Amino acid sequence: MTTYAALLRAVNVGGTGKLPMSELRAMCESLGFSKVRTYIASGNVVFESRLSEASVKAKLERCLETYAGKPVGVLIRTGAELAAVLAGNPFRSAAPNRTVAIFLDAPPPEDILANVSGQQTEEIALGTREIYVYYGEGIAHSKLKIPGAMTGTARNMNTVATLVEWTAA
Repeated sequence: MTTYAALLRAVNVGGTGKLPMSELRAMCESLGFSKVRTYIASGNVVFESRLSEASVKAKLERCLETYAGKPVGVLIRTGAELAAVLAGNPFRSAAPNRTVAIFLDAPPPEDILANVSGQQTEEIALGTREIYVYYGEGIAHSKLKIPGAMTGTARNMNTVATLVEWTAA
């Protein structure tokens, strides 16, 4: 059995089209995943499965599309991959709540940083299948746009650390 974390993209936790975490847990269980737990109401779910990453992703995305009536992106990582993301954070000395990993399905293109716009004081670094961003002044007022990151989903380092703990347990 492999322990996975699924990170849902653009999950609405309130208003129309919302996805309660209890529903997400039930979906995962209906797909045969075991030891299912959700973390905070922003589309983080940890579970075990014998399936490959690609199969887990495909099954969960199909189930979510049926539920939501539209595609919902899902990024999958094993516990070891999440631990590597946390260890590879180039901004470890920065505030973890102002540092995010933008999770992607594939490695970021090498020229992605050349096409960034709106960068002010933010610091950016590339990971294996992630883009790290440190928002020194906070994310709320940032105008940063990273092409190619639009299909990903961001989690701050506090969330990544918790997911690492959960996938290791």
